[in-house]
Amino acid sequence: MLVARDITKQYGQLQVLKGVSLEVKKGEIAAIVGSSGAGKSTLLHILGTLDAPGRGEIWLNNEAVHQLQGKKLAAYRNTHMGFVFQFHHLLPEFTALENVCIPGWIAGRKRKDVQTEATRLLTLLGLSHRLDNKPQALSGGEQQRVAVARALINQPDIVFADEPTGNLDSTNARELHDLFVRLRNEFNQTFLIVTHNEELAGMSDRVLHMRDGQIVP
Repeated sequence: MLVARDITKQYGQLQVLKGVSLEVKKGEIAAIVGSSGAGKSTLLHILGTLDAPGRGEIWLNNEAVHQLQGKKLAAYRNTHMGFVFQFHHLLPEFTALENVCIPGWIAGRKRKDVQTEATRLLTLLGLSHRLDNKPQALSGGEQQRVAVARALINQPDIVFADEPTGNLDSTNARELHDLFVRLRNEFNQTFLIVTHNEELAGMSDRVLHMRDGQIVP
């Protein structure tokens, strides 16, 4: 479903990515692991179109994503990709429900339909009693589950997760691991995850190892 070919990235004289190619199948949980500075997050951000490669191609469901620009790229990203980061990036002035709804409203979907879907997702993630709470009233694990619901609101083809358990304690990290597997099993959701967490990597269908800007055996 996701195909990347010969992705490079350079900052000044520093070559961060050195021709990375990979494929991710629909319904797969793939994890990228490696030491700090290996290029994992840079690769994830480029695949998620949050950063541009120096060279290379990115295809999602046979769509040449690397050829999209401006508003077309932003609209494509919003409707076809979901994101979960180490820090949840919830907007503090909005409730959990509103935070989840925002990408759906940006996509131009009917307000009521988006609210219904956001309520369903938050209930699925065990947060039915937290709909009207703002982020500061939620625990770290609850905030991250709201972020997962937000990533899923537009039914994306793939969810990119960058160190999603990096800011969680072991209990909440395990719950998030289990949640990703559950979403894959029940909804065939695809995930590409950058992680230092060996347990999360071990629960993935496939582990990709990065070293010095390349994927290695």
